[in-house]
Amino acid sequence: MTIEVTRGVLARILDEAARAHPRECCGILLGGGDAIRALAPAANVHPAPERHFEIDPQALIDAHRAARAGGPGVTGYYHSHPAGPASPSAVDRALAAHDGRIWAIAADGEVRFWRDREAGFEPLSLRVIER
Repeated sequence: MTIEVTRGVLARILDEAARAHPRECCGILLGGGDAIRALAPAANVHPAPERHFEIDPQALIDAHRAARAGGPGVTGYYHSHPAGPASPSAVDRALAAHDGRIWAIAADGEVRFWRDREAGFEPLSLRVIER
């Protein structure tokens, strides 16, 4: 499966990851269907942000409210792995909701995308657009 992501979204995720290092950054992917057009950075409220992430619940509430009011939909989430690969960790797999949302994981200067399926994470192909 291929998803569409703007060059600006990719750059912002990498920037967030670099600024948060050595902690994990996190946030919300916004768009519709298989297209990610924007993101909403969020505070990582996990007590051990160097190894884990937890998106600030208020940021999630705000993103869903904005979507209901006509804004972009919540397509998924992003976070970084300061000391690991850009693939789901054992903790990511254990805590995933298996709800079909897209996860973007940044590490080592790259962002990789995954679909959180019932059977586990499925890698996604990427089509970068300029918008």
